[in-house]
Amino acid sequence: QVQLVESGGGSVQAEGSLRLSCAVSGTSTKDLAVGLCMEWFRQAPGKEREWVGSIRSDGATTYGDSVKGRFTISKDNAKNTLYLQMASLKPEDTAMYYCAAKKWGCTVAVPGIDYWGQGTQVTVSS
Repeated sequence: QVQLVESGGGSVQAEGSLRLSCAVSGTSTKDLAVGLCMEWFRQAPGKEREWVGSIRSDGATTYGDSVKGRFTISKDNAKNTLYLQMASLKPEDTAMYYCAAKKWGCTVAVPGIDYWGQGTQVTVSS
């Protein structure tokens, strides 16, 4: 069983930056490097959960259109940690951010995710 714990959320002004972390446990470093696709989703009040981006086991990344060019996903396999570096933040980025993992391939669909973290709140003020 994989456990995901996010941290690093908080309040920031527009155009600011924030870095979220996701500690991964219950699996081996090899799983992060080979078997798991790590992803970030977010959910604003009254809206559906939205895919933010993914990082494959080989390190390749993809991003949603709303964050492309502003957000960067990375991971440290040795530390079993996933990161989401957010820059040029906008008020519309305000949401609960969730770390997620999927076995053997990535997905942009919420039902396809195998493991979820509890979320960390990001609030961007104008």
